[in-house]
Amino acid sequence: MTTRVALVGGNGKLGAIIRTVIDELDGFDVHAVLGSQSALSELDGADLVVDASTPSVSVDVVRAAVERGVNVLVGTSGWSAERIALVRPLVEAAGTGAVFIPNFSVASVLGSAISALAAPFFSSVEIIEAHRHTKIDSPSGTAVRTAELIAQARDGQGPVDAPHADQRARGQQISGIPIHSLRRPGVVARQEVILSGAGETLTITHDTVDSAGAYAPGIRLALPYARDARGVIVGLEHVIDLGITPSA
Repeated sequence: MTTRVALVGGNGKLGAIIRTVIDELDGFDVHAVLGSQSALSELDGADLVVDASTPSVSVDVVRAAVERGVNVLVGTSGWSAERIALVRPLVEAAGTGAVFIPNFSVASVLGSAISALAAPFFSSVEIIEAHRHTKIDSPSGTAVRTAELIAQARDGQGPVDAPHADQRARGQQISGIPIHSLRRPGVVARQEVILSGAGETLTITHDTVDSAGAYAPGIRLALPYARDARGVIVGLEHVIDLGITPSA
């Protein structure tokens, strides 16, 4: 049986990669491709909605999928835990599945997981992330997810040391973790998690140098997972086996 996919944002950079993967993946077919001028009624008839739109549009896409009783795979950035909490009751009431993937890169997910594993051993944790100048949101969804995982790993230890957090130059705090965002040409994606303690520093860095090569393997895994999911799932770490049990 073929899964008919409605792809929102299919003309963007991530959307183009997702469309290529769908075309190559057995058992999946592109049912509709929605752009900025498309009506959400074009989702009708799809078995799975894949969202690669923009942060301002994404919440409407998720709601439209849930209203139709269709699962949704969200690759759009900007979904913090607080924002996901707004749609969680809708997904659970409908009995559908909503899978939020801040980053389809397996190496990026490993970097975030390793950062969370190390975080309880350090008093200071900060994140520096860089993307191309055309990325419209900051901090990135990957950095937000990394900060949330770090905070979960440090649960019960109290906040990290973040002096002078009231100053704008100290970055935006997500789950108590300062995040510094760079937007500049010539960059695909880069994240550094800097963990510091007495007399030592550990830096965990992930670089994306080719988005198609980095994201396609994760997309291939996420599509069948999202088709069959129930409830709200956050992070590619639930799709691949990292040997850990992260919180949703």
